[in-house]
Amino acid sequence: MLKGIAASAGVNVAKAYKLEQPEVVIEKREGEPAAELQKFDDALAKTVKDIQGVKERAAKRLSDEELAVFDAHLMMAEDPEFASQIKAMIENDKVNAEYAADTVANQMVAMFEAMDNDYFRERAADIKDVTFRLKCNLLGLQIPDLTAIDEPAIIVAHDLTPSDTAQLNEFVKGFATAIGGKTSHSAIMANSLEIPAVVGTKGIMENVKTGDVIGLDAIDGFVYVNPDDVTVEMLNQKSAAFAEEKEALKMMVNAKSITTDGHEVELAGNIGGFKDVEGVLKNGGEGVGLFRTEFLYMDNDHFPTEEEQFEAYKAVLEGMGGRKVVVRTLDIGGDKKLSYYTFPEEMNPFLGYRAIRLCLKEQDIFRTQLRALCRASVYGKLCIMFPMIATIDEFRQAKGIFEDVKAELLAEGVAVADDIQVGMMVEIPAAAVLADEFSKYADFFSIGTNDLIQYSMAADRMSENVSYLYQPYNPSILRLVNMTIKGAHKNGKWVGMCGAMAGEPYAVPILLGLGLDEFSMSATQILKARKVVTGLSYADMQKLAEKCLNMDSAAEVLDYVQSEVKA
Repeated sequence: MLKGIAASAGVNVAKAYKLEQPEVVIEKREGEPAAELQKFDDALAKTVKDIQGVKERAAKRLSDEELAVFDAHLMMAEDPEFASQIKAMIENDKVNAEYAADTVANQMVAMFEAMDNDYFRERAADIKDVTFRLKCNLLGLQIPDLTAIDEPAIIVAHDLTPSDTAQLNEFVKGFATAIGGKTSHSAIMANSLEIPAVVGTKGIMENVKTGDVIGLDAIDGFVYVNPDDVTVEMLNQKSAAFAEEKEALKMMVNAKSITTDGHEVELAGNIGGFKDVEGVLKNGGEGVGLFRTEFLYMDNDHFPTEEEQFEAYKAVLEGMGGRKVVVRTLDIGGDKKLSYYTFPEEMNPFLGYRAIRLCLKEQDIFRTQLRALCRASVYGKLCIMFPMIATIDEFRQAKGIFEDVKAELLAEGVAVADDIQVGMMVEIPAAAVLADEFSKYADFFSIGTNDLIQYSMAADRMSENVSYLYQPYNPSILRLVNMTIKGAHKNGKWVGMCGAMAGEPYAVPILLGLGLDEFSMSATQILKARKVVTGLSYADMQKLAEKCLNMDSAAEVLDYVQSEVKA
């Protein structure tokens, strides 16, 4: 039995498919430049075609947000600067194409891995993925085709790249990897695809070969290699109980999210585009708590026009059938870049020129988006929120531009809904502390816990060295959340949360007790959260939350909630 991290719940028993990538051996040799340049061009063209093919196959199963990683891969493969460095080495040093590609790739990976921010470290992983495919194409090596799996299998691998995960078909009953965590690419995609996954399983590659029987317990994070009959029977029973629970949860699709003592909250879904609407509705979402509009920009080779955006917003509003849709205006910068826009060089882009800061300066971009949103507002129940707000002046300026755009459209004779709510993200501690004042101007708040936590704890959540400080249950974070909710309610405004914390089963009782009005999460988390809510007493959770606010540590809070609540 091997222990890992349960990253996507489920239990299955099937034969192992051990994913072993071809061994890429690069030797330096002299090359005739013209022939090597042609070989490189052919391999690069095949690499681009391969990535496009993977994206097309993945589009049948993944959301727009999850597909964005392949756009990043294509952007890199088609980057003229990347190709020109390799070609220059081929021509100047008269070396073979694969050696030049390997050298340039290794230099780029080393440079990006050494940089001290999330965006560039993530790009290092993308470079490895893309250049591995390129080198295989140069050497004529075959990359395993996971789409060819035609019998039930559990994939065992050192890690799964986004390209690998996107190829998983209905025969794949789960996977176990040697590395990774709950927020790794593979874990996120496994949750979206509802495939059981155990990651960070030490010794998995050394102890498993293709054809072994694997018992995958992705509820408690165990991997059994060639389990005995008693263990298989235990796993089958656990699988049946899990399936039964999932089936029972479906009965709650149309239920209200009401506590045992009659307190009602709203459970909504986070989306990246129209393709995600079906998942929210299928899982009983009562609205969209976060529409990440940046994917309209990231999936493009130009700033999307007013008409392009209007059609996208209209489709989502109509698709949600009158349910509330909270649209976040352009949140670009930090770890989200555009191929057609050059951001200023900054030491720490997460604290720099991004989100509302960019929109207030580049008002043409902002006004185009607001015009499209206002035009679409007549097709549903629209709420607009501004990201990365730090000061009241910023919010008032942004809302002023919205009012100006709305008046402009009405003067043109264009219909605009008269009930659009305009709110803001609370993800900067300064905004949480001043929530009672902000709520005099904002119609609502949505708490973005991912950034709020890392800004509050001064800890990059993607850094393994300080990952222990990413603590949603830390009383300091809970107090900021409490301050935000109380500040909003003081002026009769509602508060949602769209960060990962909103869908955590043991965070839900605390947030409920603090008075959170709307919980927005991945679609697949909604029914589980509803089950938790409907089994709790609001009065009891208010007392529980009050105790949590006065504890010393995240561990103490979590232990206490787990002892009091069955989630």
